[in-house]
This record gives sequence, C-alpha cells and structure tokens, in this order.
Amino acid sequence: MSEEIITENIGGTSGRNEMFEALLRRFLPFLPADEPLAEDAPLRDLGLDSMGVVELLAALERAFDVRFRDDALSLENFASPGRLRHTLDRMRELPA
Repeated sequence: MSEEIITENIGGTSGRNEMFEALLRRFLPFLPADEPLAEDAPLRDLGLDSMGVVELLAALERAFDVRFRDDALSLENFASPGRLRHTLDRMRELPA
C-alpha cells in the first residue's frame, strides 16, 4: 500500500476533502479509525462490498450534489480512494 495519503482537494477546498474521506470511511469497516487512508488502498479489502458501493454512491451524490453518469458506474471506479476521487471530480465537471 502506498504511503501517499489522501491530500488532494476535491474542488480545491480542504473541507470537501475531509468530507470525502469521512464519508468514505463510513463504508470501510476494516479500516482502523487511526490508520491513514492511502490513495491506492483497495476499498474491497477494507470492507467495501457491493451493497456498500450502492450506499456510498447515493451518499456521494447527496453530499456533493452530483449525479454519477452510467459510464462512471463501474466497480473499477470504486477500487481505491484515488480512483473514486478522480471519478467524483469528473462527474462534478459535467453539466447537470
């Protein structure tokens, strides 16, 4: 696992970054609260299952006021925090 910790900001604000990580952590039961969340951490290994993906998707859409388009709804986009963050940023850039 990479030592690169999530430090990028969604939309350029640290508050959004903190919200993203806090929201994501709710769906990762195998990640200890005191352990940093690396960009390349395999979310499935941290406890994100298929039901969790659906619930996380809904939570992200509500929290960031965005809709994930059909092309973004692949398990690959939910593989790691970095990949998910990139997908969320991409969805935020698309017109509503």
